[in-house]
Amino acid sequence: MKTILLRFSMAAALTLLVVGLGGWSYAQQADQDSAPASRQQSEAATPQQQQNDAQTPPASDTMTHEATAFSGRITKEDGKLVLKDPVTKVSYKLDDQTKAKQYAGKNVKVSGKLDMNSNTIQVDSIEPLS
Repeated sequence: MKTILLRFSMAAALTLLVVGLGGWSYAQQADQDSAPASRQQSEAATPQQQQNDAQTPPASDTMTHEATAFSGRITKEDGKLVLKDPVTKVSYKLDDQTKAKQYAGKNVKVSGKLDMNSNTIQVDSIEPLS
């Protein structure tokens, strides 16, 4: 009789343990499932937000705040001198065509601020690369 009572008690305790852990596991899974959904929603909103920011950025964010150095070759595109980056294949318009004219066809380092809306460098200086 003691063994039956002991087995019954063990079975009841094991059942309570499984039910208790099952509920805890379910709660953990629910938390984990909701987190990726909220991450996916925020990630889905991020490209849209970036697209909106790119279309109408605030005036203070369109210009680099400090002078930056850009290197590449001065070439002519659409009748204007530009700085062509050989690595990224990006062409930067140059606001000072007279400074750039003497370096046409040469590899140079241009220092200046970049206007990201128009992709134009406000030229501070141009130096030939050796």
